Amino acid sequence: MTLEALLQNPNALPTAPKVVEELISSFENPDVMVEEIARKLSLDPVLSAKLLRLANSAYYHVSRRIGNVEDAVRMLGFVTVRTLVISSGLVGGFKTVPGMDLKRFWRYSLHTAVAAKWLAKKVGVNTDLAFTIGMMHAIGQLVMHAGITVEAQELDKSVGPYEPGRMAAELEAFGYHYSQVGAELAVRWKFPDIFPETIRDFPAPASRMAAVIHLATWCAQADELKLSTDQRAEGLPLAVANGVGLMADELLAEMPALDELSAGLEELIH
Repeated sequence: MTLEALLQNPNALPTAPKVVEELISSFENPDVMVEEIARKLSLDPVLSAKLLRLANSAYYHVSRRIGNVEDAVRMLGFVTVRTLVISSGLVGGFKTVPGMDLKRFWRYSLHTAVAAKWLAKKVGVNTDLAFTIGMMHAIGQLVMHAGITVEAQELDKSVGPYEPGRMAAELEAFGYHYSQVGAELAVRWKFPDIFPETIRDFPAPASRMAAVIHLATWCAQADELKLSTDQRAEGLPLAVANGVGLMADELLAEMPALDELSAGLEELIH
């Protein structure tokens, strides 16, 4: 199946809640009516309940209980709320995907997101964008497993979804890989250009944001594969790290454990 045919397959594509679509369009709209979006978000009981649980979690250390969406926007800021709601919407868009353990997939994605946020702060790129792109960088995996189920599961037997050789194996088997699928999905969902560009480019990064996502996926994959310290040191993409001014020790020793970085955000993926 071609990439175009895959993206035309209704079974492969998730549906985003209407308010998530509006939040995506708000990236490009400097005059966005925050109050109006907060009102519409309040009308979505699932997303608003999840937002409030996240806003009151240990991750944000708020000084008093946040009781409604307007409080959340006021205390966390619109950008943070947008990041959380879009991420929750992505998770909720896929109910079941053949051959994929969704709990594991979203944990891996969350680990990539928190690693990306930590690295983005280090190298001076937008941390909220890095987090959101980190959450959705591998969404093409879900689209492929939903749309070309038999072939994707067959490939899983030789190269797992979280193994570094996965993209090369997909390219050989299908003529495209999951980052290209995810980039096309980001275009169709009308995300700003930095989303599809970064998702498409992170395997061979040409920008600082793509380098951040490249390094974050390496960290999350190393966790998933339970690599030892020596294995991490041996496989570290040092040229990419050095290209954005990072040293090996910052990735191997200074970065906190990903479970620690994501503590309090688990609600996002449930």
